[in-house]
This record gives sequence, C-alpha cells and structure tokens, in this order.
Amino acid sequence: MGSSSLFSLIFCFLVLFNCCFAQIEQGQRRSQQNECQFDRINALEPARKFRSEAGVTEIWDENDQQFQCAGVVVIRHTINQRGLLLPAYSNTPKLIYIDQGRGFHGAVIPGCPETFQSSGQNSRDRRESSQDHHQKVRQVREGDVVALPSGVADWFYNNGDSPLVLVQLLDTSNAANQLDQDFRKFFLAGNPQQELQSQRSSYQSGQHEGESRRHKQERYRNIFGGFDERLLAEAFNVDTKLARRMKNENDNRGIIVRVQHELQVVSPQQSREEEEREREHQRRPGGRGNGLEETFCNARLKHNINNPERADVFNPHAGRLTTVNSLNLPILRYLQLSAQRGVLYPNALMSPNWNINAHSICYITRGSGRIQIVGDNGQAVFDGQVREGQVITAPQNFAAVKKAGSQGLEWVSFKTNDNAQISQLAGRISVIRAIPEDVLANAFQISREDARRLKNNREEVSVFSSSQSHHPYRNIS
Repeated sequence: MGSSSLFSLIFCFLVLFNCCFAQIEQGQRRSQQNECQFDRINALEPARKFRSEAGVTEIWDENDQQFQCAGVVVIRHTINQRGLLLPAYSNTPKLIYIDQGRGFHGAVIPGCPETFQSSGQNSRDRRESSQDHHQKVRQVREGDVVALPSGVADWFYNNGDSPLVLVQLLDTSNAANQLDQDFRKFFLAGNPQQELQSQRSSYQSGQHEGESRRHKQERYRNIFGGFDERLLAEAFNVDTKLARRMKNENDNRGIIVRVQHELQVVSPQQSREEEEREREHQRRPGGRGNGLEETFCNARLKHNINNPERADVFNPHAGRLTTVNSLNLPILRYLQLSAQRGVLYPNALMSPNWNINAHSICYITRGSGRIQIVGDNGQAVFDGQVREGQVITAPQNFAAVKKAGSQGLEWVSFKTNDNAQISQLAGRISVIRAIPEDVLANAFQISREDARRLKNNREEVSVFSSSQSHHPYRNIS
C-alpha cells in the first residue's frame, strides 16, 4: 500500500515537473508577448551601414516593433571579391541565405576532428609538418540556406567574380540565448566596428543617448584583446610577440578584410556521382533521414532552395514555393528555425494565409509587389508596395497576401519554427474550401450558389495565376 502511494506521488511530481518545464521553455522561446501589440508594420530598409576593407555590413533597426515582436535581428553582409568575413560566433542560432555569389564557408564545431588536410611533408612532430589540418570547408552558392547553432564560430570567403551577399537572421529570443535580447558577435580576429554592436538594451532602458556617448569612447576588439599577452603566449605555446599580434590592436580593416592572394584551403570539388546521390537523398520523403544517424560533426549545415526542381509547390502560370525545414535539414530541429523561398511570376498572387506556429520575416530578393497584413481586429497593419532589399514581418496568426508587380516578386521568409505551417484562406486546400456550403451561406449572408463559388472557383494551390490572364511558364531562378 505504501509503495503504491509513493509511486503515485512520484508519478504526479514528474507530470507536474514536465508541465512546468514545458511552460518555462516556451516562455524562454518567445518572451514579452505584448511586444506584438501594434497598429502598423513598415517595410524597412537597413538602418545602419558601415564599411570594411573588402565589403559592407548593413543592419536593420532591431528596435522596430516588428523585430521585437519576432525576437530577431536581420543583418546583410556584402563581401567583395577575395573578401574574408572574419571568424566570429554569436549568442544566438542563425540562418544565412546566400542571396548572390559563391564562396567558401567554414564552421568550427567544438570537439569535432580536423578531417580536412592539405598535401605536404610529414614528420614525426606535427608542429614541424607542412600540412594544414582544419575542419570541413563548405562551398556555398546563390540560393543556399546555411544553419548555425549558437556559439559556433564561422567565416565566409568570396572566391567568385561577383559580390557575395549574405542575409542573416539571428534569433535572439531562442532558448539557446541565455544572455539578453541583444545580439552579440564575438570576433576571433580584427577590430569590429562599434556600429555592429546591438542597440536594443540601451534603447529599451531609455539610456540610448548616454549609452551611445559611452560606446563612442570605447574601443571594440576581438576576444583576445582582453587577455594578458603572457597568458596567451603560454596557452598557445608561442612567444609574446606573436600573442600580441592576435589582438590586432592597430587593425582598422573592419570585419571584412581583403586576402592578398587567393585563399588556400582544402575543399574538394563535388563529383557528378556525389551530386546525383545528394539529389536522390533530397527526393526521398523526409529528406536525408530523421537526423538520428547524424552527429554534430558530420551534420549537413546547408540546403539549396533556389533550384526549381526542388520546389514543393509549382504552378507554371504563377510561380513556386520551396521550403527548408527540419524534415530536409535535420539540424533545424535544434535551431527551431526554417525558411521558405517564394517566386511569383508577373501579376501572380500568393493565397491569403496565416502562419500557424511561427513569425515570418520576409526579405524581398527580386522584383516588387503589394503585400497586405491583417491583424486580429480585422484592420490592415500593412498595405503597401515592397521592393528588393526590404524586410517586413508577418507576426504569427496575422493574415497576409502577396501580389507580384509587372516584373514579378521573389522573396525568402525566415520562420521561427523548425516545421512552420501555414493555413490558406483561398484555393483548393483552404479553410474556406473545407467549410460546408450552408455554414458559409449563413456566415456571410449569401446564397448557397455564391458559397459554392467561394469554395470552388480557385482550383490552384498556394500560388495563383492572375485572374485577368495566364502567363506562360518561365524558368525564373
């Protein structure tokens, strides 16, 4: 009798603990929900811009209500030819969309082996070997989405003939960030510009002006700048002169530096057989698997959403949608993020919809068009034109519709859930289609015939051709 009572007590305690833990974790994931109570949303251009030796960095205003609502920060790096974005890590998980160009990407995952090595003369003492050993270096190209966990150091290098443009979303409200709502970049080299530092906390505390004056008097350095050079020399087993060089004290090149000669790294070219094998993995339901066979050391970190063959939804008269989530890139399950690329042909329309379980942060990559976003009071919080380079957020459950202009409309949406779902208002798989005719007739005070037209006049899914005319298929990449 006593053991039974004890078992019941332990069982109740475990249930209560799990429920409380789930609530705490959910609270950590999206804090300060009242920040999503606003009347207007704006399509935004970058608020801060600063130049480095070999590129430009732009940051959207993280204090804008839509970014505070979603708990994210958006940054764009433009890296010139032979430009190197210096190694750094951040306090948040992030998704990086390669908007233009090609290059190398290195991600240094703690505890993983140096599996790439160059050819050279070996010796018994590795310190005397001319070989270079490092972790995997990945080739990236336009349309790739790169996923990085919090605290993982990474770098980019442009080995192409055109600028390499990276659009980054940093998820400051993610449970992996245990600091505050500021995004923090910890550089391993160089002297980062003051403008790169987050201004969210000082703005929220009402100390923005005073903090700005104080920051202008401070020097921002890489993380080695705060260590004693003798301790660094001892830690790396080098002389103090070399340890002093690691601090980059007189380096004014910024965070994107020019490589004098072509960067020498080990990165094997992918064979046709390997490319075909990867495409075959992508065609399988659920992508490459459920992630159980992957470890952090060999996990895939990128997925291309620019290839029309990988489209999840395709309409030859309207456009296509391509999604990357935890089903085809398993590491996103740990980051709780996903992304979707949309392409609308001229004058085409995306079905009015709402995001069920995520905020959607939309970056316009090409073209222009009209977007409407409607809140719970039935009022439009945004109704206007958007163009290339702007960012706009559709908060969770806010209904939105996109219509392309005469040159078409393309975008990438970052979503704050690893398996974000939408509910459509019109079309073949819509909410309206699933409601009985008589319910619609009474709800809208219309005839059953009109209700039938509402349900059945659109047979397309997700992306709709213009009601005025049909446009022939064009292979827009």
